[in-house]
Amino acid sequence: MSDDILVVQSKVKEFIKGKGCQTSATAIDALSNKVKELLNEAVERAKSNNRATVKDRDI
Repeated sequence: MSDDILVVQSKVKEFIKGKGCQTSATAIDALSNKVKELLNEAVERAKSNNRATVKDRDI
């Protein structure tokens, strides 16, 4: 699962294009890695609060 892309490429590219820019070949991977980091931190925060559910406040 660590190599899975966690963002929708077409949506990201559409968003960036709408801002007048292009998306590089590596941007999607970099964004997905940032999302994974954010989610890992959220999971740890939920666990540290004795919860199995990640909530908005964990993010």
